[in-house]
Amino acid sequence: MIKLADPAALGVSPDMLKTALSESFEDLLAGSLSLDGNIEKTVVKGIVTAIEHDVAIVDVGMKAEGRVPLREFVSHESGEVELTVGDSVDVFVDNLDDNNGEARLSREKARREEVMDTLESAFKANEKVSGVIFGKVKGGFMVDVSGVLAFLPGSQMDARPIRDVTPYMYTPQELMILKLDRQKGNLIVSRRAVMDESRGEARDELLEGMAEGKQLEGVVKNITDYGAFIDLGGVDGLLHITDIAWHRINHPSEVLSVGQVVKVQVVRFDEKTKRVSLGMKQMNNDPWTEVDGKYPMGTVVKGRITNITDYGAFVELSPGIEGLIHVSEMSWTRKNVHPGKLVSTSEEVDVMVLEIDHEKRRISLGLKQCQDNPWKVYTEKNKEGTEVEGTVRSVTDFGIFVGLTEEIDGLVHMSDISWEKSGEDALSEYKKGDTVKAVVLSADADKERVSLGIKQLGEDPMKAVSGAFKKGATVTGTVTEADDRGITLDIGGEMPGFVKRADVARDKAEQTPENFKVGTEVSAKVLSVSARDRRVNLTIKGLLMDEEKAAVAEYASSSSGSATLGDALGAALAGAKPAEEKPAKKAAAKKSTKKDAE
Repeated sequence: MIKLADPAALGVSPDMLKTALSESFEDLLAGSLSLDGNIEKTVVKGIVTAIEHDVAIVDVGMKAEGRVPLREFVSHESGEVELTVGDSVDVFVDNLDDNNGEARLSREKARREEVMDTLESAFKANEKVSGVIFGKVKGGFMVDVSGVLAFLPGSQMDARPIRDVTPYMYTPQELMILKLDRQKGNLIVSRRAVMDESRGEARDELLEGMAEGKQLEGVVKNITDYGAFIDLGGVDGLLHITDIAWHRINHPSEVLSVGQVVKVQVVRFDEKTKRVSLGMKQMNNDPWTEVDGKYPMGTVVKGRITNITDYGAFVELSPGIEGLIHVSEMSWTRKNVHPGKLVSTSEEVDVMVLEIDHEKRRISLGLKQCQDNPWKVYTEKNKEGTEVEGTVRSVTDFGIFVGLTEEIDGLVHMSDISWEKSGEDALSEYKKGDTVKAVVLSADADKERVSLGIKQLGEDPMKAVSGAFKKGATVTGTVTEADDRGITLDIGGEMPGFVKRADVARDKAEQTPENFKVGTEVSAKVLSVSARDRRVNLTIKGLLMDEEKAAVAEYASSSSGSATLGDALGAALAGAKPAEEKPAKKAAAKKSTKKDAE
């Protein structure tokens, strides 16, 4: 038993000692038992009395202890539990007496309350806070603000719409608190407010010294299909895809990434709109200044296919120098083929420099010029008159295309298929895949044409016909057809005779082909032999006129003079001999002669 010292020996009266002990006890009671109010739902200081396995036992006074999981004591800096017996810690008292007779405590909730105090102060003072975006939800993003869950609306992410927020995820961002409701636990923050504030401060200062040609450093803020937006520190500038590099770029993401620090040059600056256009390639020398020396026209160089379009393929000759192979310059023979079937991306090819346009910064290249021209090779071996053989590739309305080689086709026009047949009749005898022989009629390598003829393999039957029907000869034939155009005669042989409407009679009123019945025999005079129409052109009118002239000439030269011109013409038309006169006229003439003699 411990004995207290004698109060008298200490110089203290019993009443004074009693009063001091009473006051100390009240202080202790107030401090340990919190007589001034309930500590539930508040943050209090507790003493770690023991650490067992994965929990810490914390004494919060009032004869109350609680168990707190050690994971709630993990340090945000080190990621480890930094806790020993005897440490004083802040804990949140959910309940002083749970079903197990222990206090239900939480270190995490205590931290949250501490953070909420800090956030509340920042909200009232309009100060910035730091948060980490860790998730996307409908209408915005979830943000961790020092352990407190906050909502960042999509409209408050930035002043400009951001398509890809990936670079901003899990990265500390400065934020402004828009709304804080501690009771409901609602916390709404804005990144846009911070960006607008910082832009406003730096914008005016930056724009004062803005000028074309000025070199700046910025951060890639956003990437689009047509370029990238660069944050210059309060002012955003557009770096167009064509100003990123001297060589071709299919998409800005091939060179740039969000958050990348780049050096740029001001290409254009609009004082009125304050728009800034930037360039990266302008920081390097223009490779086009060396084009003439490195790629003179007519030279063959190597290049790499960088892009293929419907109209050709782009070839990179060196970094920053590209040329175009137009589809017409890709192959000597394959004309209607997509360039993608002739070349492939990244393929190395030999090309010839055809033309350089410095004003438009274009180089025209040729691929086929680096290969033998199959048209020249073929035409040199197969001159006019050469007999060739091939396969029918296609039959068209105007002729037949014949494959002479794998690359070259020749055309047989329908007029050169047959001597006897023409048009569809001649074409109908051929089909795709047939093997045919023909004669080269003409071969032009420059025009890339080979004209063929099938009928020229044989003699033209017109030669024999032309000899049989001389111009001016009289022929007799049978009417086989009569229509408004004229009459057709069978005059023997393979070709018909034809009399035009104007040649069927001398008088226009009698020029009626329909009056000639089929089967009637008709004599006519040969005008010409038409190789194109495959017929003999005739005239009845001409024959009649020739007969009249002959009759007039014969009777005009007659010395008798007894017959009149009318009689002669009548006799000629009637087919009778003009010398045979009528009996009555003979007697009259004889009597007159006798009387004259007397």
